[in-house]
Amino acid sequence: MMINDWFFWAALSACFAALTAIFAKIGITGVDSDFATLIRTLVITAVLAPFVWFAGKWSNPFTMPARSLLFIGLSAVATGASWICYFRALQLGEASKVAPVDKFSLVLVALFAFVFLGERLSAREWLGVALVAIGVLVLAIKR
Repeated sequence: MMINDWFFWAALSACFAALTAIFAKIGITGVDSDFATLIRTLVITAVLAPFVWFAGKWSNPFTMPARSLLFIGLSAVATGASWICYFRALQLGEASKVAPVDKFSLVLVALFAFVFLGERLSAREWLGVALVAIGVLVLAIKR
């Protein structure tokens, strides 16, 4: 099996997402989760803006197509809503349970990509998605 470039970056994303859960769970102790989300966003902006600038990737956002701006904006709103919910869930629950349930987004992405983007998964890939969904249910259902 050859590892694709996308897989490398997706695996790194998963590692950083795991660290996000642990760091956030420790960090929100005694702090309002919404305020913590704001601080998180400010830190991300402070780190990412110079990175984009120094990497020579900065461009005038007003020259982007309106459709791109709209959907990037909608993505930002969805991200913000996700972060607010995630931090609230971390404040109320255990990181080892919250983070896997948050990853139910994988199941939803597969479904939304099928419906809205016309992406087609193989039977093996749908089986993997179904197993993730079952895993989330196992974690979520109380005994």
